[in-house]
Amino acid sequence: MREILGRRRRLRRGTRPAPLDAVLTCATAWQWPVLPGVGLEAAGGRAGRGRGCACPDPDCVVPGAHPFDPGLLAATTDERMVRWWWTNRPTAPILLATGGRAPCALSLPAVAAARALAELDRMGVRLGPVVATPTRWSLLVAPYTLEYLGELLHAQDRVPSALRFHSEGGYLVLPPSGTGTGQVRWERGPAPTSRRGASGTRGRDRAACDPVPWLPDVGTVLDALVEASNGASDGGSRLAY
Repeated sequence: MREILGRRRRLRRGTRPAPLDAVLTCATAWQWPVLPGVGLEAAGGRAGRGRGCACPDPDCVVPGAHPFDPGLLAATTDERMVRWWWTNRPTAPILLATGGRAPCALSLPAVAAARALAELDRMGVRLGPVVATPTRWSLLVAPYTLEYLGELLHAQDRVPSALRFHSEGGYLVLPPSGTGTGQVRWERGPAPTSRRGASGTRGRDRAACDPVPWLPDVGTVLDALVEASNGASDGGSRLAY
């Protein structure tokens, strides 16, 4: 939810490729259930179309960035399974199965999300990790149920129409992953549950930070987003894009 070719550097003995290192941290240190995304076609795929999704759908709208084989229900925190997947498919995108005990998220189009983060910073709202793709940014939050989300939405007069919710039965692409729309990165890197060490993570890939990342409550983030969105001078949304 792309790679710049250059000289291939020899890995030092005992080091792991970055995607494997990142996905093992997610699965084993953070206990986030993960699985490999379908990925992209090999270089020189469909004639004249560049690299598309490796799935059978020639018009796939999320190329490379969705489950296929294995399916979403295969998401796991088991180190042996995760290591086997990425040993055999070292460039596979990392998919997080959201909901349950795993993080959930709220996402906005990239331009609106950049404005939202600036406004939330001005308001003094503490955010958790933020995953950025070229098209959408996702604000990770603590797990929530659909029933709880329904109560929160019912209490709001209006929410940004471009806001999406990722919870039980959903998934997100995590860094460092390459998809058909571009590279996935941390706009705000995972910070430990303790406030200590939470600063200085903006714009850095911090997937190797072992302490479990701190996640805000979805209600706090939703309330702040609604407040940041509403109240434009023309009666519209300040997060329009």
